[in-house]
Amino acid sequence: MRKVDYKKDFKELYFPKTEPMIIDVPEMIYIMVDGEGDPNTSKDYKNAMEILYGLSYIIKMSVKKNEQPEGYYEYTIFPLEGLWWSDEDIFKNYKVTDKNKFKWTSMIRQPEFVTKEVYDWALDKLKAKKPNLDYSKVRYEKFKEGLCAQLMHIGSYDNEGPSVKKLEEFIKEKGYETDINDIRKHHEIYLNNPLTTKKENLKTVIRHPIKNKD
Repeated sequence: MRKVDYKKDFKELYFPKTEPMIIDVPEMIYIMVDGEGDPNTSKDYKNAMEILYGLSYIIKMSVKKNEQPEGYYEYTIFPLEGLWWSDEDIFKNYKVTDKNKFKWTSMIRQPEFVTKEVYDWALDKLKAKKPNLDYSKVRYEKFKEGLCAQLMHIGSYDNEGPSVKKLEEFIKEKGYETDINDIRKHHEIYLNNPLTTKKENLKTVIRHPIKNKD
């Protein structure tokens, strides 16, 4: 069976152009962890990364121990994603003023064969391996984003403002309005490892939910 690779098989979702586009995002399976605070310094964020990658690798590598779930197929682990918001307006003039006020959901998409039962099995495995992590905010969820606008931002995360502004202007020009609410949020998909990639070369998909104007 051919290996599923998001870089080749889901280009529309993960590799838009730097010019904005409209996309209808289907329902997908995720492992999610909620938290808050500056991702550069937050203990919650470090904890979330260990859980998300820990679970993702347990599921992917299950085939090595002949423990693979029913329907398993070879695949490339999907990239890290994040939903971001705040109780206050910290995005003045498209610039973040205080990262400590961030609230976020970090998440990694999973293949279709990952059921709630597979997730529970992997979670038990990770808890046995890393009992000191805080598992209180991790969950399995089927998430359908629906109609969105997105583009590729190239460069530092701190310089996303012009790209966000460009995206918002495009949404208005096309006759839509941004539909950020308690469920649909500012969404980022990270295609590089910031520890090994120069800031000017980082690639981030920025996605905003939209709806038709009333």
